[in-house]
Parts: sequence; structure tokens; C-alpha cells
Amino acid sequence: MLLNLDDYEIAARRRLPRPLHGYIAGAAESASGFRDNRTVFDEMRLVPRVLRGVEERSISHRLLGHKWEAPFGIAPMGIVALMGFDGDVATARAAAKAGIPYVLSGSSLTPMERVFDANPDAWFQAYLPGEEERITALVDRVRAAGFATLMLTADTAVLANRENNLRAGFSTPLKLTPRMIWDFGLRLRWVFGTFARTLISSGMPHFENSYAERGAPIMSKRVARDFGRKDHLNWEHIRLIRDLWPGRLVLKGLLSPRDVAKARDFGCDGVMLSNHGGRQLDHAISGTRAIAAAREEAGEMALMVDGGFRRGTDIVKALALGADFVFVGRPFLFAVSLGGEGAVTQAIGILKNELRRDLGLLGLREISEVDETILLSRPNSVAVTCETERD
Repeated sequence: MLLNLDDYEIAARRRLPRPLHGYIAGAAESASGFRDNRTVFDEMRLVPRVLRGVEERSISHRLLGHKWEAPFGIAPMGIVALMGFDGDVATARAAAKAGIPYVLSGSSLTPMERVFDANPDAWFQAYLPGEEERITALVDRVRAAGFATLMLTADTAVLANRENNLRAGFSTPLKLTPRMIWDFGLRLRWVFGTFARTLISSGMPHFENSYAERGAPIMSKRVARDFGRKDHLNWEHIRLIRDLWPGRLVLKGLLSPRDVAKARDFGCDGVMLSNHGGRQLDHAISGTRAIAAAREEAGEMALMVDGGFRRGTDIVKALALGADFVFVGRPFLFAVSLGGEGAVTQAIGILKNELRRDLGLLGLREISEVDETILLSRPNSVAVTCETERD
């Protein structure tokens, strides 16, 4: 029985082959950053009001000039189409029908043009290529596809130590070892319902959106090269893209208020606080811990956050700390692996209903009424000021 977002992972563990489940659920090194994404919510308590007349409450909320049906969206996630058949399109359609933002990952296996056709309000998230000419070509392709919002991920300069993925049997590129064949054979519903259907309908999956041209197949050695280190990238590349990109520009993967201030100065329209789901630097603070300090530097930029959101009360707490919007990832990826668009729609509905209920129990009528007065305490946040910056 699927009653909350955590239930989707429990069910997906029985559906997905061990390497694929490990890829989704795993984190870097000791998974401390991953755990902090959840721990932070337990450090806060809510203070409800009563007798406020909440029968007409609404959870709709505005972000970047658009009114959405809820203050949360679907975060960018890679290789979704390997977890559920045509998973990128299915997730994009579910988000469109539910009236929430959806972000297509640059490490997706479905051409961005197909996904945009399924959801014209979708955003595109890019991992910047290494060379300026390839950056320019990718930005041109995203613009030609019709996307109005471009999100750049900034926290992947160096490949993370995801040893837990290796223990689960997942690697980049994907290697068809005897153990993986065995693991796949134990999950025949996935083999025939997702993998075989994908091979029949479109052939071996490729990384379709890393560059302007089609990327490598998931089992090619070229994948390691394409997703290799990007440690030369710097703020001047953000300046370049700001000059090239006419639409809304969002920078993802920030935790320091210094970087939030830089994003504002470089003309970004929004930032997403994130520790990459605990999958990059272990022991990095959660995005939620960074909200208060980031809010002081964000100015008019939209302040978004992801990492560990599973309940309506989690969303309320982040908004109370000063976030404008929340993004959720893993639960919707587990959902699409279970039942495609319908399962994602169901999961979105569960979170919407929780949030609507929580708003009423707090004595609030709309999301704009959520502020810090509903919190008994707030978690420790980044104590760095821009005056000390020596970048």
C-alpha cells in the first residue's frame, strides 16, 4: 500500500534490479550528507494556530513568474528511462497535468525535444561541457528546443566517490557482468517491462542531452570521458552563458551564501541550494541548513532548495526558513519505476494532499502565510558573510 513517498522506495526495491536501486538510493562515501538531508527536519518543530477558518485554503504558489499548483517540483534526475519505460516523458507528463515544475536532467536518455513536446513548461538542467564551443552549441540546442528556463549544475567539478554504487554493481559506463546479469534475471518484470521494451522501441539507450549532438551509449567507454572532471569551470563560464541565454537562468548546487551573492551579481534569476542528494561531497550540509543565510544574499532571485524532502511538513519548514520553492527527486524516480506516469501522478497527489492538510492544521490559508513564526527553532545554518570573501 502506497500511502506516503517513503513507501515508493520500499516497493521499488522489490521491482528494480539491485544495481539500479543502489544507483538511486546510494550516496557518496559514508552517506553523511545524505542523512543530513533528513536529520535537519527533525531539528525543527511546528507551532500551529487554531480557529482561523481554513476551509478555502490553497497550496498554489508562484515561481519565476509562473503560478504553479503547489510549491514543489520534480528535480532533475539522470537515466530515468532506464528505471521506468519512457520514464522522462512519463514524468514530464505527470508534472504537466499536476501543474508543477519539472526539470529534465542533462544526463537523461531521452532527447530533450521529445520531453519538451510532452511538457512545454519543462526546464532543462545542464552539466556544462568542457569547451566553450560545445557550451555554445548546447545552449543553442536548448533554446531551439523551446525551453524557457535553463538550470546549470555547479557542484560536479570533480567526480564523487560513490563507492556504494560500485558495491551495488552499478558503474559508469554500465558493465554487463555475470553478477549484473544475475541481478537483472531476478527482476523479470523490469527486464521485460522496461529494458526489453526500450531496446525494441528505440535501441540501446544513449545519453541524449549532454551535448548538442547525441552522446554515448550507456555501456560505452566514452561515457566515462563525457562525464569526466570539469574542474576548470569557473564563474566566467556562467557569465558566458548569461550572455548567450535569453531565458531564465538558474544555478544549482550552491550551499555557501558567498556563491548565492555571486549568482545574483552574475545575473542569475534563481538558485537551487543542494548537496546533490548527498551524492557529491560527503558531510556537506543540507540545502535546508543553507536557506537562512542564502536568503539574506538572494535579493530578488528565486531561492529554491532540494534534498531529502518526503513530507508536506518538510516543505512547510523549508518555506518558513525563507525558501521560495522546493524540489523533490528520488521518490518520483521510484514512482516511475513502479507504474510510469500514473504512479508519478499518484505520488504528486499524495504530497499535495499532505501539504494541503498540513496547511490547515497550521491554521494557514495559503502558502504566502508560511513564515518563521510557525517554527519553534531553526537548524544551524552557514555562518559565512560576504564581507569576509577573498575569492
